[in-house]
Parts: sequence; C-alpha cells; structure tokens
Amino acid sequence: MTKYIFITGGVVSSLGKGIVAASLGRLLRSRGFSVINQKFDPYINVDPGTMSPFQHGEVFVTDDGAETDLDLGHYERFTDTSLGKYNNVTSGSVYQHVIKKERRGDYLGGTVQVIPHITNEIKSRIVGATKQFKPDFQLIEIGGTIGDIESLPFIEAIRQFKSEVGIGNAVSIHTTLLPYLPTSGELKTKPSQHSVNVLRSYGINPEVLVCRTTKPIPKTEREKLALFCSVPKDAVIECRDMKSIYEVPLALEAQNLAGVVLNALNTENRKANLKEWENLVERIKNPKKVIKVAIAGKYTKLSDAYISVVESLKHAGYANDAAVDIKWINSEECMDYETCKNLMKDVKAVVVPGGFGVRGIEGKLNVIRYARENNVPFLGLCLGMQCAVIEYARNVAGLKEANSTEFDENTAYPVIDLMLEQKNVQGYGGTMRLGAYECHLKKGSVAAKAYGKNVISERHRHRYEFNNEYMKQISDAGLVFSGMSPDGMLAEIVELPELDWFVASQFHPEFKSRPEKPHPLFKGLIDAAVKRL
Repeated sequence: MTKYIFITGGVVSSLGKGIVAASLGRLLRSRGFSVINQKFDPYINVDPGTMSPFQHGEVFVTDDGAETDLDLGHYERFTDTSLGKYNNVTSGSVYQHVIKKERRGDYLGGTVQVIPHITNEIKSRIVGATKQFKPDFQLIEIGGTIGDIESLPFIEAIRQFKSEVGIGNAVSIHTTLLPYLPTSGELKTKPSQHSVNVLRSYGINPEVLVCRTTKPIPKTEREKLALFCSVPKDAVIECRDMKSIYEVPLALEAQNLAGVVLNALNTENRKANLKEWENLVERIKNPKKVIKVAIAGKYTKLSDAYISVVESLKHAGYANDAAVDIKWINSEECMDYETCKNLMKDVKAVVVPGGFGVRGIEGKLNVIRYARENNVPFLGLCLGMQCAVIEYARNVAGLKEANSTEFDENTAYPVIDLMLEQKNVQGYGGTMRLGAYECHLKKGSVAAKAYGKNVISERHRHRYEFNNEYMKQISDAGLVFSGMSPDGMLAEIVELPELDWFVASQFHPEFKSRPEKPHPLFKGLIDAAVKRL
C-alpha cells in the first residue's frame, strides 16, 4: 500500500519545499523504496506553458509532453525517475476538468461546489498518480504559503485524504523559516509557531517540521518549537543554507529525517546506501579546476529561467572534477559584434539555450559566430540550434538574408519555418511539439560518439523546425546534419566535426541530465572545454 507524505510551507514563499521534497525522495530511494513526487500549484493557469520565464522560471517538459513546474526537474534529478502529466496539478487544470464535467451534465443537475467537487477532483489526482506508478511512497508538495487563499482547496483536500487513508498511512511535513535577528543574536520561533497554528486551524497537524535557517538551532529553541507546535523534538529538523543543493540530502540524513518519517508511517527504517551521493558531494566541494561557461540568452536576470541548463552544466563539471562558473550574457548586449567579442573573450565554452520571439536573436547569432570562428566549444539548444543554422546559412553558405519565419515572415531564405503540423494550430497552451521523440544519429558522428549509440530519445518543446529545402545547400557548405527523426523529415542535431565541439540540438537535453549521470551533450561540451585549459 502506498504511503503519502504531504509537504507544505509557511512564513514566506521560496523556502525550498521542492528541494526538501526531492531530498527526502532521494533518502527513501537510497533505502530501496520506490518513490514518486507530485507538485500541486495553486495558480489558475492550466499549466506553466504559457507563463513568462520571468514570472515562473523554466517550464520543465516530461517524456509524455506535459509542461510542468520547474520543481519536477529537481524531483527527477534527485530521485533519478521520469515523471509525467500526473505529477503536476494546478488549480486551473482542476477547475477546468470540473467545469467540463458540469457542462456535460455529469453532476445530474447538482450544485457544483469547492467541497466536495473540487476537493474530490484534487484527491482523484493523488490516486491517479498512485495507480499510474504504484510507489511505496508518494511525496506531494503544495505550492505557495499556508494562509494563501489560492491553496485552501488543496489544504482541505489533503486534510480529507489523510483522514480517509488513516493514521500511519500519511504524514505532513511543514517547511518553515526561523529568521535570525542580528541585533539580539537570536533565532525567532514565533513566525513558525504562527504558521503551524494556521495549518492546524485548517485541520492538519504536522508530524514533522523542517526549519530553514542560517544558524544552528539551539536546544532551547528546538524544544520550544516542539512544545508549541506539538511535534516530537527529534521531528524538528534543521535545514541550513548549503553551497550546493546536492548537499541537502546528506544534511537531512544526518538529522534522521527519513527515519522520523518512516517511524510515523509505521515502516521499517532500512539502512541507506548514499555512497555514490557522498562521492558526488565530495567532488562538488573539492573541484580541481574551474571552467567559465557563458549562457547567452534573454532571460538572464532570472537564473531559474534556465535552471535545468545550469544544473546540466554543473553535472558535466562534476564528472570532470570541475566547478562550472556561469557567465550570464544578455544576448541583447551582443547586437554589436565587437561588444560580443569582448564579452566572450574570457569564456571556455558557451551555451545558447531555448526561447521564443525575435528579441535578442541577432545577439545570439553573433555569439554563435564568435564560437564557430574562434573554436570555442558550443552547445545550442532548441532555438539555439535554429540560430546556429541561421548563422551558418548567412555567413558560410551564402544565404545572406537567411532567417526564421518566426522572426521575419517575408525572409528571402526561410531556413527555419513553422512545422507543417503547426500550420492550423489554434491557441498557445499545450499545442507545441512536446515530449519525447526518437532520433536516429549518423554513424561516426560527434553526437553518436557522445551518446555511444545510434538511436536516442529526447524531449522537445518547439513549433519551428529546419526547412529541409535548404539541407543540400547548407550541407554542401559543411554543416553536418547528424541527427534526424526516424522518417528523415526533422533535423534534430547539427554539428561541425572539425571543431573541438560545435553541436546543437532541436530537442532539450537538459531535461534528462542527472547529477550522477551527466547528459552526453553537456559532458561533451565540458570535456572539450577542459581539454582547452
């Protein structure tokens, strides 16, 4: 029987509930249990797919094509699992489903209300994920902060669910903040007490507190939290700030978080096998070299917009005993080529990630040109591949006005064009080419050598593709199309094998990288950069 762990947050947002959920998932996996994570987001958007990266950070895409919250990326990376549409639930998707049922007459003329109809739908999403994955443990993170009006239906749903599955089958972990006042030299517990009181007023008594803090929690404060929040002293878990998020599982293991949770769930606390993770953290904390890598995009003011790219670069660095130093380059500042050269002169590798819209495109083309002409290891992702094709078409293949029809509908050389199946698509939400698709690699290519195989599966999120009418002309000029869809119609990877590393993919490899298993394309990039040191 699946056991359920609900994770809520209080006092302030952005406390790291997702990292706590992912870390606990890792600790349970290290004990041989099967685990899945779910994220409940209170916003009314059906999914984050139409939201600006400045609003919500990266949109994480799963194998089944779901556009999800970036926390699912943390879940997958920490627990080494592949999640899907069952693992991210929004208020928008819940209300949309209930309203569609009402319009069909499924409620037989009854009055549709938050209780029981919305809460029942939320509970059905929990059970749906259980049936899909059949895990030993299901960790469910509730987005937002306790007290937010948006999250009340989710809180009520988990209150009901805990009661229905019974004692010993579900626990609540409340993540909270212990602010430090330097003037008095104290950690203050009162905000956490108030947060727990609000949660208890909704009918949920947390069994565990995870306290974010910058300082060690003194014994007196720990005892006060236990007393006023009605939890055992050993269930007050300290979660201090770490230099790397990958240190968090070991810090929580040192305080026996998994043991406390398993005890509350009447489950044997097996011995954890964290040797590989400990070795990983040791490499993270003691790098032998530093690699400066540029990420050239237009959302550089919010690093969460490219969080999977950043983590994938770090993973590849760990495999080389190297720390990756990210240099953020706003592509809009690279519109002038001389300025671009000055910004790029100290980097050892460059990534041009995905994105949408014409803003900053000419700057990205200059970045790619610099990387190509100066043999700086380069990796292009989605739009980054499209830009690599445009740059090569203009500056090498003689197609001076080459462009994408996304940016110039009347371009003389539309080397990038809207996909055929996208021509009649209406609306934006969930309508792109999404999810995992097979790709066949050219034997002996740089990509095939990196992967160590000729058939791969990668995740996509795009509307535009390479226009095959220009393949011969651009191929004859030297750009190698080394990855194609099985039917040969979609160019998936381009490369310049004569350079140390110049590879670009139409798909998003960053979604499948793991800290202990870096993605082959990111590893190839950092391997090439290390060789140039």
